[in-house]
Amino acid sequence: MPPTTIPPFRSHWAFAGGHRQTLAGAFFPGRLPDERAVIRQIPLPDSDTLVVHDDCPSEWSHQNPVVVMLHGLAGCHRSSYLVRMAAMLNQHGVRTFRLDLRGCGAGFGLALKPYNAGCSDDVLAVLRAVTTWCPGSPISLFGFSLGGNIVLKLLGEAPDQLPSALVRAAAINPPIDLARCTYGLSRWPLRHYDAYFVRQLLQRLRELQQRRADFVPPSFPRTPRRLVEFDDQFTAPRSGFHNADDYYQRCSSEQFIPAIRVPTLILTARNDPLIPVASFENLSPPNNVRLHIAEGGGHLGYLAHANGQPAREWLQRQLRDWMLVH
Repeated sequence: MPPTTIPPFRSHWAFAGGHRQTLAGAFFPGRLPDERAVIRQIPLPDSDTLVVHDDCPSEWSHQNPVVVMLHGLAGCHRSSYLVRMAAMLNQHGVRTFRLDLRGCGAGFGLALKPYNAGCSDDVLAVLRAVTTWCPGSPISLFGFSLGGNIVLKLLGEAPDQLPSALVRAAAINPPIDLARCTYGLSRWPLRHYDAYFVRQLLQRLRELQQRRADFVPPSFPRTPRRLVEFDDQFTAPRSGFHNADDYYQRCSSEQFIPAIRVPTLILTARNDPLIPVASFENLSPPNNVRLHIAEGGGHLGYLAHANGQPAREWLQRQLRDWMLVH
């Protein structure tokens, strides 16, 4: 794998620290491009349906490169990091497909089974669909946060099943040790993130119950207040796992990384408040997997200093270069 040069990340002074980077990236995304993608549906064997958003530049032609992208927990195709990444790649003539994981975004109401951190079969179905829509095109696969864990799991669990068109991948701030990350949310001051994720997930369950008469809501002994409680009582059993610990153990991508063959970039931040950097410090990736730990950036923030102004494209530029240069 050719060497990759990633410049040091210099945080803008107004967003110093992991929490500020994380919150600014999530809640102050700035102006995003309007939505113009073509919506495509992918039926799954269990009767659920996935949705992808196809942004195809006018100059794109068959056999030109494409990128498939996955969002994180409680995200969707309109997550700012996906929208910005798609816009930058489209400007370089790259066709992009932004996936809504089961029940998210435009896929809300089209799936009864929840998405989870290990739903690699769903992503494999998307890759196979993209190869039929774009025959001969080299495919790159980008996953952000929870989506990054899914990408790494997919790449390493069954390398021989991957489409030959998949030539490159990247995982950004992936929770490669799910138990460490999820249980860690119970610590102060991470409890606010924990409560936020749970509120978002519970709200989607209430909305799904209103949308689908055939949805059987969970009978919580008490309303979950922590993500691990939600996973233990809903995500894990509805996804075929015994409990949260079984789910975390079987789906954490750390165990699959040594078997990855596709050239892959793992990019994370030392001050990410949600993903402990200790998860990566003892990682021994194979030669074709490049691990880069930025000194700042928080969780999917990466608001850099540029000519006195906060620049929101540091992360997107690194992924663009990884995809186009190598």
